Formats: sequence, structure tokens, C-alpha cells
Amino acid sequence: MTRRIKNVAVIGSGIMGSGIACHFANIGVEVLLLDIVPRELNDKEKAKGLSLEDTIVRNRLVNDSLTAALKSKPSPIYHQKFSSRITTGNLEDDIAKVAEVDWIIEVVVERLDIKKKVFENLEKYRTPGTLITSNTSGIPIKFMSEGRSDDFQKHFCGTHFFNPARYLKLFEIIPGPKTDSAVLEFLNGYGEQFLGKTSVVAKDTPAFIGNRIGIFSIMSLFHMVKELGMTIEEVDKLSGPVIGRPKSATFRTVDVVGLDTLVHVANGIAENCPDDERHELFKLPDFINHMMENKWLGSKTGQGFYKKIKGEGGKREILSLDLDTLDYRAKKRASFATLEMTKTIDNVVDRFKVLVAGKDKAGEFYRKTLSALFAYVSNRIPEITDDLYKIDDAMKAGFGWEHGPFQIWDAIGVEKGIEIMKAEGLEPAAWVHDMIAAGSPSFYTVKEGATYAYDIPKKSQEKVPGQDSFIILDNIRKTNEVFKNSGVVVEDLGDGILNVEFQSKMNTIGGDVLAGLNKAIDMAEKDYQGLVVGNQGANFSVGANIGMIFMMAVEQEYDELNMAIKYFQDSMMRMRYSSIPTIAAPHGMTLGGGCELTMHADKAVVAAETYMGLVEFGVGVIPGGGGSKEMALRAADTFKKNDVELNVLQEYFLTVGMAKVSTSAYEAFDLGVLLKGRDTVVVNKDRQIATAKKHAVLLAESGYTQPPKRKDVKVLGKQALGMFLVGTDSMEASHYISEHDKKIANKLAYVMAGGDLSEPTMVSEQYLLDIEREAFLSLCTERKTLERIEHMLKKGKPLRN
Repeated sequence: MTRRIKNVAVIGSGIMGSGIACHFANIGVEVLLLDIVPRELNDKEKAKGLSLEDTIVRNRLVNDSLTAALKSKPSPIYHQKFSSRITTGNLEDDIAKVAEVDWIIEVVVERLDIKKKVFENLEKYRTPGTLITSNTSGIPIKFMSEGRSDDFQKHFCGTHFFNPARYLKLFEIIPGPKTDSAVLEFLNGYGEQFLGKTSVVAKDTPAFIGNRIGIFSIMSLFHMVKELGMTIEEVDKLSGPVIGRPKSATFRTVDVVGLDTLVHVANGIAENCPDDERHELFKLPDFINHMMENKWLGSKTGQGFYKKIKGEGGKREILSLDLDTLDYRAKKRASFATLEMTKTIDNVVDRFKVLVAGKDKAGEFYRKTLSALFAYVSNRIPEITDDLYKIDDAMKAGFGWEHGPFQIWDAIGVEKGIEIMKAEGLEPAAWVHDMIAAGSPSFYTVKEGATYAYDIPKKSQEKVPGQDSFIILDNIRKTNEVFKNSGVVVEDLGDGILNVEFQSKMNTIGGDVLAGLNKAIDMAEKDYQGLVVGNQGANFSVGANIGMIFMMAVEQEYDELNMAIKYFQDSMMRMRYSSIPTIAAPHGMTLGGGCELTMHADKAVVAAETYMGLVEFGVGVIPGGGGSKEMALRAADTFKKNDVELNVLQEYFLTVGMAKVSTSAYEAFDLGVLLKGRDTVVVNKDRQIATAKKHAVLLAESGYTQPPKRKDVKVLGKQALGMFLVGTDSMEASHYISEHDKKIANKLAYVMAGGDLSEPTMVSEQYLLDIEREAFLSLCTERKTLERIEHMLKKGKPLRN
């Protein structure tokens, strides 16, 4: 039977339950969110004369929880209007409605007795065949469904979302004793395709996969930090972005998640895994017990490993916990010679060989932590999973690691990893030695663009399942490369489609990137059918190379700067007016020039988590790569649908002038930087390049024809320009903007009004590009602009405000 999930019921509206409800609403599913009925009135309800029988009171807990979730930052929902897909209710008046849903997800408190009671009540109303799952972080699934009907148990399992449900990709699926294999197969596919998750089927063991390995890694550090005489700043420096981990690293992450949450899971593992060979590491060190007693739990209590205070003059200051004295002190700067040696290594996975060879405290730290991790994960197979790649998937998707333990071990070298382990008195599981003896020197290999992982029972490399919907650029870059320079790699995706992958720092757009883009269009027009511009880095592009602009402006090389900006504009216009379809595949930060490129493609296939906008105002200029022109054009295209043309133009003007950035792809449609009917959103970023390729093929096979250049852009001239100038005068007079901000806004106003034409006129795109470039160049002569750019360069910031 083909399952369709049209509506779900989420039982429990706490932080996790509301987050899960919001994420289902994100993907277009109708949600019924239920919670318990309050047992007493609060003060506000008493003052209003309400009773416990009033609906507003009976639904107070669920409504308050959902409201709090929708107001939280970062938001759990792609667009606030999507919250209309969530209906709230309570477990007494509305529980019968679960008969109408396709999937029931229980997210109540982590107590087995309460969960079993909830399931008993749900079964009275649940329609046979309906999926029913529990979001638990560690309670054995086998205990939850005891006493339930055969149909219930057949359709029941654990589905562990990680918090926050929108942002963390791990989706663990844990079968019960009688779970139908078809249910597991469905949930595995649904999580990946619809929820945008990395689905991992785990065994019913304490903490499953992600938390078992993740908590071990953190607890191992807790025990090691004092042994090595390290500060929390040093540990966070070594366990953050330098090794492909989140900026919050270790101790900041614990503060954000909550020390009590970590302790709860660690205690659960300690109690339920007595035979774990590293059992002692899950026992809490003294400093953790002290923090728990004092309720230093992190962000939720205002202090944890870090504490924010107001210093002199009300300035915010962050203090750090001294693990020896357990007093807070000023933060200490952490630096290590070993880290300096990795600064020229852009590819994170290539740093590990250097890090473990370090001669300082950092090198010792990496040898100890990684050897402990390698030994531990090898010994968890087959206990928590039969497949090593699932451990890597879980750590990347659940904890934000760029590379999983076995991938890191491969990068160091399997035998080198064993050597480091032995030096620390550790041994890997026997199957690792067997793998080497079987002629497999690594855990992973790549063949014909697909990833293969070592299969322990078969003693051979087997293709990792589920890749057919993906194109992994790392796997095809070497074999499918057709052009390369210092800025881009162009790969053949097959079926007549090329891909341009940016290779610059933070994927900034400079001369080499533009040259590579133009070369790719040349190649595609001659020998291929279409072009995708996409990458699988952290961000699509943070904008133009402002360092280049700054140097030209400082040296007053205005002719060269004019040519450089024109080259950028012309490259964007080639994206739009080439003879082959062009598809942009933005994700993450898509700012400035990255946004302009996306706007000029024939179509954008956009990851849901895309933060997009024209942010050039932040460095004292206007969008100069066609962005200002494009916003004027898009406003003009909207005039036909709206009689108040000045109001429409003003909205587009404010989007640029306020450097607005979307917090999701869906908000980018509201800003006008994405177009409804043209652009499409994918929830799973792993599918993005493959989906973009499909759209390129479809456009090509549908008989793509190069569009005619636009000469019909309506601009409003002095009518609009006057309105904008009055507005900027007023804002400066009211001290909302500076004199320099006013200059920038007035330049943008001139471009978007189409200049000081005496009446509304039809103009060409090229006319708007010319006045855009003129305005951009004039701002580059401003001292204030150069000061802003210099400040951002010194701070190492990308082109964003």
C-alpha cells in the first residue's frame, strides 16, 4: 500500500513537540497538536472570571507552548503563515480526532509509565494501520508497546528527532520487537525525502546511535580536560570549526543544550550499559556534580561553563568557569602552534594528519581524544548498528560534525589510527584488523561517483544505500572535471549538464570565479545542454570579493574598477541570456553577489535553509552586479498587478536599503529575491544538485530558447525619485540614518527610479545597469565607504551587514 502523510497528530507541546509540529507544517502537512488540560486557573484567568471548563483555559498549555515556540529565535518555522497549518487542542476534548490522522507522534515527558498511559488512551481512538511513533532519546522501544494490540505494535517504533527539529538533520528510527519492516522502510524514505533529514535506522540500545557516541565524546573530554590541564577556552578552540565542528564547540554547546539534559542522557547510559568497556567515563566528574548542585545549567539558568555579565559602563562581558577553582574569571585567549600549521589547509579533513602529529598540548589533545573515539566507535559495532556509515551519518546530522569518526580515521590512515590508539593503551575492535587483513585499507572508497563502505559480515566494500537521489560533488570532482581554475571547478553531471562549483574562500565571487562561470557557459553552449551553478560547501556564496574592490578604490584605479563591475554585470546577464538553461542552486548564506547570480538564472532550485539578500548597504555601496537593476525590474513587473506603483517600488527599495536577509527560502519570496512560479524549494539539501540537474534537463528537452533582452522595464522617474529623496531627508533629520547612509540611499533611489526622467518611461535592462554601475563607482570614491570596507576586511567579515 502506498502511504501518504496528509496530516499528523503530535502529542505533547513542549519545546520538542512544538518544534516537530512546526517542521511538519514547514513541509505542508496539517498538524493536530495536543497537550494535557490544566488542573488549576492562573491569575489572569481568575481575573477574567474564567473557569476550568472554558476552552481557552483547557487549551492554555498547548497554545502557550506553541506561541512561545513561534516567537523563539532561531524560528522553528520557515514562514510565520505556515503556523496556520497547526490546529491545537487537548487530550480530553480532542483526542478522538487522532482517528483522522495518518501518523501519531508521541512527544511527552521521558517517563515510561506516562508514555504507556498515553499509548493506552491513544489506542482507543487510533484507526488501525495508522503509524504511531515515540520521540524518545533513550527509553527502550520494546517496553513502550507492551500490552498493545498486534496492529499497534506492527505500526509502532521510535522516531527520534534532534532538537531543534527544523535545523538538526538526524532522524533516528528505532524498531520495536514487532515493527513491520515496511513501516521502517517507509519512515526511512519519508524522513529523507519529505522531512529533509538524514534517516538512520538504529538498534534499540540505550541512547541509540547519535547520543551514545556524542555523549561519550563529550564525557571523554570532561574527564580529560583536567588531566591535560586545559581551560574550557582551549578545549572549545580545539574542538570547534578547526576540525569541522560547530562554532559552539564543546562547552558552549553544553550551555546551549543544557547541562541537565546531557547529564540525564549520560546517567541513562551509565545505568543501562554496565558492560560498556568505557563505562567509567559516563560517571560524572566532580566539577559537573558541583555545577548541577548549583544549577549552573547553561543558557537556561544564565550561567554554565560561560556566564554573561554587564561590565563597566554596562558593556556585556562573557566570563569563563575555572574548572580548578570553580569560580568565574575573565576569558583567556587560546592559541596553539599546531593550529597555526593548519591555517593554509582549507579542506578540513586534510587537517587531521597535521593535528595528530602536533608536538604541543594541542597534538596531545587530538591524539588522546581521537584515539578514544576511534576505539569506542569500532567497539559499538554490532551493538548499536551493523553499519559503520550509520555512525558517521548520525554524528554529522545530529551533532553538526563535518566528518564522522570513521571518515576522520580514514583521513589519518587506518593503520596510523591504530598506532595512535596503542600509544594510548587502547585497541580497536577485532573487525578492524580483519578489514586490513582482507585487503581493505580504508573504511570508505569511491567508485563511479558512489560511496562504498566496508561491510563487516561480508568483509568487502559495499555501496552505501540511498545515494541514487543524490549527486555528491566530492565523489565526482576528480573523475568528471572538465575545467578548473583557482576560482571554480566545472564538472560534467551527465545527461548534457555541467555544474560550476565555486572554490574560493567562503565562495566569494571574484575575477577567477567570473572567468570560470563564463568559461562554463561557453562550454555548455557549444557541447552541452544546460548549466547548474551549485556547490556543497557550508554556504552558496557570501558575496563579491570586497578586498579587490577596496584595493582598486584605494589606488583610485577607477577605470579598472569600472571594468571589473561591468564584467560582473555582463556575467550575470550571460546567466540570463545564454542559449542554454541556467539553474542556480543556492543554500545557506546567499548574500550580495551570490543573491544577484541567483536572481539572474533561468531558475533557482533553493534549499529551504537559505539566508538570502542584497546586503551591500552594509559596506557603503549599492548592489552593483545587477541587483539594483533587477529589483527595479521586478518591481516594474509587479506594477501590472498593483495600481499603487509608488508603493510597490518603495517596498523593493526598502528591501535593498535595509539590507534585508531572509531566514528561509520561503521568506526570500516575500523579499522579491526569489520568484513564485519560477523558483522551487527543496527541503533536503543533499538532493539539491540532483534536483537542479533534473530541472536543467527538463528545460533543455522542452525546447529552451534564449529569451529576448528586456527593453520594456517601466521606471517612474522624478515621480519616484522625489518621493525617495523626501524620505531620506526626513530620516536623516530624525537621526535614523547618517549623512553617508543618506548618500547611499539616494544613489539607490536614482537607479530604482530610472534616473530623473520627467515622466514614466520604458527603458532597457542595459540602461539600468549603466546607471547602477555609475552609482556604485561614485560611492567607491567616498571616504566613509572605504572606511567601512577596511573595517570589515580587518574583522575578516564577508560582504554582509
